[in-house]
Amino acid sequence: MSSGMGKVVCVTGASGYIASWLVKLLLHRGYTVRATVRDTADPKKTLHLQALDGAKDRLHLFKASLLEEGSFDAAVAGCDCVFHTASPFYHNVKDPKAELLDPAVNGTLNVLRSCKKASIKRVIITSSMAAVAYNGKPRTPDVVVDETWFSSAEVCEKNEQWYVLSKTLAEEAAWKFANDNGFEIVTINPAMVIGPLLQPTLNTSAEAILKFINGSSSTYPNFSFGWVNVKDVALSHILAYEVPSANGRYCMVERVAHHSEIVKIIHEMYPNFPVPDSVQMTHHLSLSTRYRRTR
Repeated sequence: MSSGMGKVVCVTGASGYIASWLVKLLLHRGYTVRATVRDTADPKKTLHLQALDGAKDRLHLFKASLLEEGSFDAAVAGCDCVFHTASPFYHNVKDPKAELLDPAVNGTLNVLRSCKKASIKRVIITSSMAAVAYNGKPRTPDVVVDETWFSSAEVCEKNEQWYVLSKTLAEEAAWKFANDNGFEIVTINPAMVIGPLLQPTLNTSAEAILKFINGSSSTYPNFSFGWVNVKDVALSHILAYEVPSANGRYCMVERVAHHSEIVKIIHEMYPNFPVPDSVQMTHHLSLSTRYRRTR
């Protein structure tokens, strides 16, 4: 693989789950990667990246903060493409605005402003199915969710879905900025991302699986999710840059499965794990949504 030979790209929030895989695959393809992290002195953020094949010669770490305007200027200057993955994702939020909304929205705009200054031709943004599917429309088995759907900020706010709201507002802000500034962006909208971890800390989507195998829960939620492998999501970012016709939004959903199906798969693969054996009756959202790209 040498499609990236001689090309310099930037990955924001590079220590994250999807971003770490993105850095790994970019290095494997021969790219020189500028990786931004909040703290270059924190080994939890950097050691796993520095250990990747090709990192010694072609990985450069930059310190940058989502909330600090101009802090991405140095990292993106002279790049062929920027992959903006940095955005907080966790539950149990005390202050949604400070913890999720501001970093997601203002962070995205800060990165795009830096890209505009540097005349970057194409920016690939990690969005989410969270920014697609939450609009109050029914999601029964006959309904197809595609990239023409946008989540509704009002619906998210009403239901206090703060992470979903943060991704919805961030993507909205990105498209507005792109349209206002004649800018080319492509968004990647993955469902629940699972698969091997490169980083040493547990991320929120992988934690959902851990809860099924460590005995911490005797029940599972009564609803279906879209699921996708982290390697496929990372590769989709690269293809969104490398394939000239790539445009708009891409829903990344390998399959939709009810939590009962996930638990069953885990139990069949690992019979000794203490998987939950009953459904949580508090949720009644059993969705069997199909996703597809229409064009």
